Amino acid sequence: MSSAGERPVNGKRELTEGLAAQILDHIRGDRLAVGTHVTAQELAERFNVSRFPVGQALQLLASKGVLTHERNRGYFVSDVKNASPETLGLTARNEACDLYFRIAEDHLQGRLPDPVSEAHLRETYGVTKAQLNAVLGRIAQEGWAERRPGYGWSFSPMLTTPESLEQTYRVRLALEPAALLEPTYHLDPETAARCRAAELRLLDGALETDSADALHERGVRFHEAIIGASGNLFFLEAIRRINRVRRLLSYRSMVDRTRYRQQCKEHLLILDLLERGNNEEASQMLRRHLEHTIENLQEIRPILEH
Repeated sequence: MSSAGERPVNGKRELTEGLAAQILDHIRGDRLAVGTHVTAQELAERFNVSRFPVGQALQLLASKGVLTHERNRGYFVSDVKNASPETLGLTARNEACDLYFRIAEDHLQGRLPDPVSEAHLRETYGVTKAQLNAVLGRIAQEGWAERRPGYGWSFSPMLTTPESLEQTYRVRLALEPAALLEPTYHLDPETAARCRAAELRLLDGALETDSADALHERGVRFHEAIIGASGNLFFLEAIRRINRVRRLLSYRSMVDRTRYRQQCKEHLLILDLLERGNNEEASQMLRRHLEHTIENLQEIRPILEH
């Protein structure tokens, strides 16, 4: 593995800088304190990638002073007060995100052939092989496209309609409230505080300024955190799988953000109940929260079908 000061080459640069920007957004969004230990394993699980590219991203952030590295101990949050992907020169993330959303929207609109060759994608979007491979890697990890033996890529038909998005929420409605009632449930104070800080940050103004990518990740982090506290890994793995495949239409639904303020407030109420040990009430509140989301999907159906 290269040293912290070295930069990745070829296609690895886009992936490394993209992950570094995501990790920075995670540190800032969750308001991780200086000295907080960040591990490659936890970040790899959060962003659905292997530990190797996460390690490279951590090295890059350490070289820019955002993290400090201690031999045999790992990486720790340093100074992120004035840090952002732009100030750190992590421009590849914006380019990669733009390409990601263009491919996603063209797929939802039926403008891309299926299967599609990488040559066709490079020509259509005017990008290099390295840039395209970085984005296709993310798409494959999220599960809505896969490489075909001998010919290009094919898209999953699983989640391209409002009905399929609603079905994912109905599965969550069956699972998530039940997870809060597990006898092994324990939400540690640090996780609760991190979740609360993320919601308050959004209510303070980030709801209007965060990217759709960041807004989606905030919701994913909240729900996976409170479900992970169940102590039952099967609940958590099921929810993670659903979250990976629902991204496409979730991003599109964020065109209308008016309902997210109420969602933040409901998240905070659920946290209050869990911290007081009122898991039965928290479970009921979570059920109502998900039911409200399903009702809202009907209101934004024209956006999802556009």
